[in-house]
Amino acid sequence: MRIILFILQKEFLQIFRNRAMLPIIFFVPIVQLLVLAYAATFEIKNVNLFVIDQDYSPSSRDLILKFKGSQFYTIVGYSEAFTAGDQALINNEADQILQIPADFEKKLETEKASSLQVTTNAINGSAASLMNAYALSIIMDYNTNVILETLGLRHPPDPISISSAFWYNPELDYITFMVPGILVLLVFIIGSFLSGMNVVREKEIGTIEQVNVTPIKKYQFIIGKLIPFWFIGMFELAFGLAVARLVFDIPILGSLGLIFFMAGVFLLVALGMGLFISTITSTQQQAMFITWFFMVVFILMSGLFTPVQSMPEWAQWLNKINPIAYFIEVMRMVMLKGSTFSDILTQFFSLLILGVLMNILAIWRYRKVV
Repeated sequence: MRIILFILQKEFLQIFRNRAMLPIIFFVPIVQLLVLAYAATFEIKNVNLFVIDQDYSPSSRDLILKFKGSQFYTIVGYSEAFTAGDQALINNEADQILQIPADFEKKLETEKASSLQVTTNAINGSAASLMNAYALSIIMDYNTNVILETLGLRHPPDPISISSAFWYNPELDYITFMVPGILVLLVFIIGSFLSGMNVVREKEIGTIEQVNVTPIKKYQFIIGKLIPFWFIGMFELAFGLAVARLVFDIPILGSLGLIFFMAGVFLLVALGMGLFISTITSTQQQAMFITWFFMVVFILMSGLFTPVQSMPEWAQWLNKINPIAYFIEVMRMVMLKGSTFSDILTQFFSLLILGVLMNILAIWRYRKVV
């Protein structure tokens, strides 16, 4: 135990003297939380609309005013020719085109039916579906008003009173959804990036050979190398939770103790991964590249941005070895839903098994290189 304490003391001194690690420890978390929480969003808050009004009637003006009054739309141009709107779409000056035909109001009055055309830039499929939903919602609202006016009901009574409530995220705030996931990335970066780079750095500067010829046992060396980053990861999580609560007003409905307990198990997986990568690389650049490769794959498949259930079945099976996916589920369930330990047993045992397997593999591989 005394030997491990000396190694820990040496490691903490070495970490805080390493200028490459300090920015990752202190600067990256701030950037992740304060920048990604706002930037990493699929919300569409400003749709540029080009209007092709070939009718110039009170009805067409009423419809345009509904789009103009929406908080999601900005009208960037008017024209009678569709080619003008098409050119605006090609030049990325507009996201949607609303075309109102010349006989729009006439058909509403004589045939009680008319048509419109909405053209949406669908290069980004997710954004296009949201923009299309916004446009259809406004048109349906306008359509309802037309029907009521036709029936002479300008202020109809509501026979059924409808109220809605959204559990766990009442304001439908995307930041509330994103911040718990970003905290997981923060912890993973500390656990995998820094632990792997630290061991590899011993190879680069040649001190690994000196350690290997000392009486220090292998388990003492590994524990001394990994424990500092376990504590740093827990500190970063505490810092991130404080920022999430104070800056973004993210609720923490569940137990803080349960969050830190699961983070400790998750860090075992991240540290084991960092140690394993350090055994197959010779430079810090190689370690960072390999870690970044796996992290990108894990993030994209984790459910951070899109639901895991929407992925193909084979991808969902492959995702069972993704530790980030499990911990993101835990963070969102505990922070936003107030889930207890019994609700996250599947995630706990999955992370525990992954942590044990990853560390056994890393220690076995490490024995071969020393």
